[in-house]
Amino acid sequence: MDAELFPRERTEVTPGAVHLPDWLDPRAQRELLAACRDWARPPAGLRTVRTPGGGTMTARQVCLGWHWYPYAYARAVVDGDGSPVKPFPKWLGELGRRAVRDTLGESHAAHEAAPYDIALINFYDADARMGMHRDSDEKSPEPVVSLSLGDTCVFRVGNTETRTRPYTDVELRSGDLFVFGGPARLAYHGVPKVQPGTAPPELGLTGRLNVTLRVSGL
Repeated sequence: MDAELFPRERTEVTPGAVHLPDWLDPRAQRELLAACRDWARPPAGLRTVRTPGGGTMTARQVCLGWHWYPYAYARAVVDGDGSPVKPFPKWLGELGRRAVRDTLGESHAAHEAAPYDIALINFYDADARMGMHRDSDEKSPEPVVSLSLGDTCVFRVGNTETRTRPYTDVELRSGDLFVFGGPARLAYHGVPKVQPGTAPPELGLTGRLNVTLRVSGL
């Protein structure tokens, strides 16, 4: 928006779960989008994720560093073309540590902490959704970093015990940062709605990209 009645500010939705609006400036968004487009190309490119029950996720995904499939990690796209997973770039890990420092503070981004080594990149078209789930397949308790590009979405932040209430709905726009750490590291969360046509026109993206950075502990 060109004008805000109330400025969007850093918000701790629940202890350890922090929303930082407009963290990526327009240039950084364009650079990250260009990288995502490269990563989405085959081999080991953007794919439809199939669940063990035979269903499919409506958001399509590509992985870096470690390949996630329900509900484990592998070094190759075992549920796709079988290619080795694309490497996780060092600069993306540095971006993840900076995100943690800016949201949770210096103590959470200590230099001796294990490096980020996983990226899950989800692409949402206008009809895509993500059900309530926890990021629990990693062995590390390090915070999860989530970056948004493109269309605005409703991001539902729940509790650590159940997929149902209590939860809080947060609007995530292009460039926004969200971090799950500490007591919120295993909080349920999901995307019940994407708002089509809300991406910044200069970005040249139809739909929403979510770049999620994690420490595997593997």
